[in-house]
Amino acid sequence: MSTLTAPSRSTGTAAALRRLYFVRFAFAVVWALVTLPMASKLSPVVVVLLVLYPLFDVGAALVDAKASRGTGSPALLYVNTAVSLAAALGLGVAGASGIPAVLRVWGAWAVVAGLVQLIVAVPRRKLGGQWPMILSGGISTLAGASIFASAGADDPTLSSAIGYAVPGAVFFLISALRLGRAAKQD
Repeated sequence: MSTLTAPSRSTGTAAALRRLYFVRFAFAVVWALVTLPMASKLSPVVVVLLVLYPLFDVGAALVDAKASRGTGSPALLYVNTAVSLAAALGLGVAGASGIPAVLRVWGAWAVVAGLVQLIVAVPRRKLGGQWPMILSGGISTLAGASIFASAGADDPTLSSAIGYAVPGAVFFLISALRLGRAAKQD
């Protein structure tokens, strides 16, 4: 006689995070591929695409918070939601002021979002697949400071802000793949 057991909360969280990380990977890669060729100037389309990225982060943080309720407080994910929403609004306004203003908003957002990602990922280590998220949070913080500083260059470009999405995408993919084992455990 065999007994079927329900998956543990951490298994369900790992599976939900795995799906979310695959979606985040795909979105970031497609977004970067679409945005980078148009980023030589700050057109209305580019501003919309720049605003879209942190808005996607808002949705992802809400999905993450819902999936994580059973394994800990999602409070920092709600902080990330507020920070990303403020970044989206700030990017919309900064788009009218020029590339330096956009880089300052993007850089500040990357610093804060990276710190939140780092702080959220550390206690999740037991789920598995979180070391890439820990590294990504730390790198995001450093990259954000660099992007912010690049606003003061003689001829700043958006390529660093757009390029920011690619390493993050890779870290989401690695984490999703590493979460596969945790998501399949009973």
